[in-house]
Amino acid sequence: MGIINMSPESFSGDGFDDVNKAITHAKNLVNDGADILDIGGKSTRPHTSTFIENQIQDSKSKNDLRKVDRDEELRRVIPLIAKLKSEVSVPISIDTYDAKVAQQALIAGATVINDIWGLKADPKLARVAAEFDAQLVIMHNQEDTLYTNLVSEIKASLINSVEIARKAGVAKENIILDPGFGFGKLPNQNLQVLRRLNELKALGFPILIGTSNKSTIGSVLDLRIDKRTEGTSATVAISIANGADIVRAHDVKTMSLVSKMTDAVIRHEPSEGDG
Repeated sequence: MGIINMSPESFSGDGFDDVNKAITHAKNLVNDGADILDIGGKSTRPHTSTFIENQIQDSKSKNDLRKVDRDEELRRVIPLIAKLKSEVSVPISIDTYDAKVAQQALIAGATVINDIWGLKADPKLARVAAEFDAQLVIMHNQEDTLYTNLVSEIKASLINSVEIARKAGVAKENIILDPGFGFGKLPNQNLQVLRRLNELKALGFPILIGTSNKSTIGSVLDLRIDKRTEGTSATVAISIANGADIVRAHDVKTMSLVSKMTDAVIRHEPSEGDG
C-alpha cells in the first residue's frame, strides 16, 4: 500500500498540494510495486485539529471545526481520486474517519476506506462502507497509552469495531484489521505489537501494518525521519513473518522488494527438489 499525503502538515513532510504532482507520484508508486494507493487529506499526528477537536467542549465550536476540516479534506482528496481512477489500475483507498468524506471518495472512485479510529470516531462510516460494498480497514487507536494487557485490549477493541461493521452490513471478507503501530502506544508497546502480531492474525482477518518511518524506529535507532529506511525494512519483514498481509509504506520500491523476499522465505510453497 503506497502512501499519498495530500496534507502539507503530514509528519513525514511529503505532503502534496498539487493534484498533477500527486498523480505523477501515484504512478511512480505503482511502477515501484504498489498494489493499493492510500490517499489522505488530514494529518493524524498529535496537535493537529484532528486531536484538538477532542479537547473542545462547546458543541457549536466543535461542529464548526468539523465542517472546516471536512471541507478542506474534501478539497484535498476528491479531485485527486476523481482524476486518478482513470490513470492507475490499482485500487484506491481513502484514509479518513469521516463518513461524509468516505462517501464522496467512494463516489469519486475509491474502493477502500482506511479508518484510523476503527469506527469509534464516526460509526456512520460503517454504513457507508456497507452501502458501497467497499473494503474497510479498521485500525486500533486510543487517546492514551495506558494498558493492563496490551494485546488483549487491542484484540477486544478490534473485535468491538468488527461488530460495529458487521451490524452495519459490512461483509466479513471486506474487513481488514490494523493494530495501529504508532497510535496510542509507546515505543516498547509498538514493538510488542509486532512481536505478537500472530495473536491478532488469529482473529481471522487480513492484517495491515503501517510502520513506515514512524517515531518508534527513530527512537530505537536514534535516527531522523529521512534515515529510517533500514529500520522500516526490518519491521516490515518481521510483520510479514508474523502474519501481516498488507504493508503501508512511503518507500514502496524498497518495501516491495523486502516484502517479496520475506514472502519467498515465509510463505514458500514446497516444490520438487526441496531438501
